[in-house]
Amino acid sequence: MAFSPATACCNPSLLLAPRASSSRGSPARAQAQLLCTPSTSAFHGRVRAPVAAAPAPRWRRAAASTAIVCGKVSKGSVPPNFTLKDQNGKPVSLNKFKGKPVVVYFYPADETPGCTKQACAFRDSYEKFKKAGAEVIGISGDDAASHKAFAQKYRLPFTLLADEGNRVRKEWGVPGDLFGTLPGRQTYVLDKNGVVQYIYNNQFQPEKHIGETLKILQSL
Repeated sequence: MAFSPATACCNPSLLLAPRASSSRGSPARAQAQLLCTPSTSAFHGRVRAPVAAAPAPRWRRAAASTAIVCGKVSKGSVPPNFTLKDQNGKPVSLNKFKGKPVVVYFYPADETPGCTKQACAFRDSYEKFKKAGAEVIGISGDDAASHKAFAQKYRLPFTLLADEGNRVRKEWGVPGDLFGTLPGRQTYVLDKNGVVQYIYNNQFQPEKHIGETLKILQSL
């Protein structure tokens, strides 16, 4: 078919070639857009199926898999057991606390401003948690020595567990923030049977985790 301006006006798709997926930017962002956002044609509102990108190198696939985490622990579920070292280097298992409510809170790192505020808020309300019969457990990717220094500096009366390599964080499906570059801040309330009754996520208002979890504990 001969090409002319009139032909182009009637058939705008002749001027448009499918764009290849860009290799720039975060692999996690590209994968999330591919999985979650179907593309829409500029003409007639037609929806085109997502075009699969070429397989990424192995190291990029590994990075993307750690950046995008699907939630695995949800309300009403029983989370997987774990055994981690506490701030004194002693192994602690989640199953140890069955028979009483447990607050498990994942936080990014020791000694950061938000995490320090959150830990101190749990400390200041610790008697209320004890009155509710609950245990408080904080988990981050720091090692036991870091946890010990953190707990001593701020006089934290509860257990801190060292999830080096973030294995438990990944098993529980704790979502990250800022496209996976920042470990997420998420709190779980488990009842005495080990069933999750509440999940609260708030990265930038860490002190709100305490009030929200206490409300749930008082209703159990």
